[in-house]
Amino acid sequence: MTFTMTFRTENKLPFLRRPLHIAYTSIFVIFLAYTGLTTPDLLNWLIENSLSLSVLILLAAFYNIFRFTDTSYTLIFLFMMLHVYGSHYQYADNPFGEWMKEPFNFQRNHYDRLVHFGFGLMLTYPLYEVARRGFSLSVFISCVLTLSLVLALSAVYEIVEWLVADLVYKGDEQGMAYLGMQGDIWDAQKDMMLAFLGAIIAIGSALVLRKRRQPAGTKS
Repeated sequence: MTFTMTFRTENKLPFLRRPLHIAYTSIFVIFLAYTGLTTPDLLNWLIENSLSLSVLILLAAFYNIFRFTDTSYTLIFLFMMLHVYGSHYQYADNPFGEWMKEPFNFQRNHYDRLVHFGFGLMLTYPLYEVARRGFSLSVFISCVLTLSLVLALSAVYEIVEWLVADLVYKGDEQGMAYLGMQGDIWDAQKDMMLAFLGAIIAIGSALVLRKRRQPAGTKS
């Protein structure tokens, strides 16, 4: 099977003529700088945001090659802000996660679970766009490929987390805090499950909206 990358010319205005994109980039960079300057754990912040900087560089590099829709850029922006806020502290000590304990009767800080769910919920549609518009794959193949990719990336992230905790933190207590397990031996599996659940919800929502937008009498 041969895949051909296709490019469309609509919405290819230069970055400086896209106010929404400028706003998202400015807010994100300012917030990233703020968390970096005020974090109580700079090493943790640097490790966590190596991913954020990689995504930012990737989006910038491909900005004039493959342009996402504003919906996808909004979802990416929201997830990146969610992740950067989590990196400000150790995920297990995140203030919002601490606040959630009392009203929801949680026994642990669930902010990390919220971010893993957000990964699937918010980044699935942008990945779907790459498969559907970028590679011109069918709706079915795009859905299956995107769901598989989200699950695979979740597994890769858990492996990278383990390697960082073992190699950088030497498996000590700080390494365990970085992993955010909080005593749950099934933490990695639950994180992957939540990401996959978020991806299923995102794909399902996208398909429902797509169906509603189709003119009557047209085939899916």
